Amino acid sequence: MNPILDGVMGLPMHPLVVHAVVVLVPLSALALVLGTLVPAARRRLGAVTPLLALLVMLLVPVTIASGEVLLGMVGPTPRVLEHARLARMLPPWTIAMAVVAAAQWAWYRWREEPGRLVPRLLGAAAVVAAGGATTLVVMIGEAGARSVWGG
Repeated sequence: MNPILDGVMGLPMHPLVVHAVVVLVPLSALALVLGTLVPAARRRLGAVTPLLALLVMLLVPVTIASGEVLLGMVGPTPRVLEHARLARMLPPWTIAMAVVAAAQWAWYRWREEPGRLVPRLLGAAAVVAAGGATTLVVMIGEAGARSVWGG
């Protein structure tokens, strides 16, 4: 047992940290897409977008690990196993968001020429990564809610 992942004051850690992921993944995705589509938003957000995406990328494995601890406590029901299966698919999407956010920030900060190809590729990657991560978080959350509340 890991005292950090076991919980806080008798509450399992997973329901506490999962809410950060549920809020921060879509927020990070929104910042990434806004930075792609709205140059003024990209300038105002600056390094906030890649830093937020990095935070999400680091928080997701903690959330998954705390979920594994909780799985050991509640047992492997089919709904819990489906929730866990979906959750294990999230890290590549959050890594992609962090990489694209950092690349986009660096491109617009240090580019020599505006160009068209790189911004379009970054934009497409941003939309795909943000959309995939957000969709998966919704699916994971729905499966988690069903595992707890039924339905």
